[in-house]
Amino acid sequence: MNAERMVGRSLTSERWFGRAWGLALLVLLSALFILPLLITASDSMKDFMGVYAMPRIWIPRPPHFENFLHIFTMMPFHRFFLNTLCITSLALFGQAITASLVGYSFARLRWPFRDALFVVLLSTIMLPPQVTLIPVFIMFNQIGWVDTWLPLIVPAYFGGGVFNIFLMRQFFKTIPLDLEEAAQIDGCSTLRIFATIMVPLAKPAVATICVLGFIGHWNDFQNPLIYLSDYLKYPISLGIWMFRSAEVIYAHYIMAASLVAVLPVIVLFFAAQQYFVKGIVLTGIKG
Repeated sequence: MNAERMVGRSLTSERWFGRAWGLALLVLLSALFILPLLITASDSMKDFMGVYAMPRIWIPRPPHFENFLHIFTMMPFHRFFLNTLCITSLALFGQAITASLVGYSFARLRWPFRDALFVVLLSTIMLPPQVTLIPVFIMFNQIGWVDTWLPLIVPAYFGGGVFNIFLMRQFFKTIPLDLEEAAQIDGCSTLRIFATIMVPLAKPAVATICVLGFIGHWNDFQNPLIYLSDYLKYPISLGIWMFRSAEVIYAHYIMAASLVAVLPVIVLFFAAQQYFVKGIVLTGIKG
C-alpha cells in the first residue's frame, strides 16, 4: 500500500509540474505576443518627444488622452473608419455567401470533373498573388474600376479565396447524408436544403470565414494602395499612414490611430471565439 501511495504521489507531482511548465510557457508566449500592443498603447498616450525619448518611457506621465481626439481633427479619420466598415461589410457578405455555395457544391453535388476541378482550385494556393497583380490591375483599369471600391469588393463574391472554399467543403462533408436524404424525401429542393439545413449547421465554419475575412479586409493595405488615389475613399490602413509628412512622422498619432483601428478586430475575435475555434476543430474530422 505504501508503494502504491508513493507511486500515486509521484504521478501527481509529475502532472502538477507538467501543467506548471505548460502554464508558464503559455504565459511567456502570451506576453511576447501582447508586447507590441502594449507598446502601441503606451506610445499613443505620449507627446511628440516622448515617443523618441531614450531610455524608453513605458508609462507616460501625464498621459495625453487628447491624442485620440486629435486624430479625428487632423484628418477625416471618421471617414476612413466608415469607408473601411463599408468595404469590409460588403466584401464579407459576398465572401460568406459564395464560399458556402461553392463549398457545398464541391462537397455534396455531383457533376462532371468535380474532383479534378477541386484539385486545380487547391493548386492555385501555391500561386503567389504578386504573379497576378499586374494582369488583374490592367483588367480593372480597362473596365474603369480603378479609384473605386469595386476591386476591393467584387473579388470577394467569387468565393473569397481558396481557403474559404476548402474550409466550407470540409465542414459540409462532416454533416451526415441522412439529413439531406430525409429532406429530399419530404420534397425539399437542393437550394432549400442548402439554405434551411446545411447553412445553419455550418455556423462555426461560416463564423470562421467571417472572422478571418473581417481581419483580412479590415487590415488590407496593398490593394487600396494600388487601386485608390482619392484620399476620401481611403480605408483605415491607408488613412493611418497619412499622419506623416515628408519631414516629420507623427508617431504618437499613428499609434493612437492604430489602436483605434485594431479595437474592432479584437472585439470581433473575442465575440466569435467560440465559433471560430469550433469551426477550425470540426473541419478536419472527415476528409
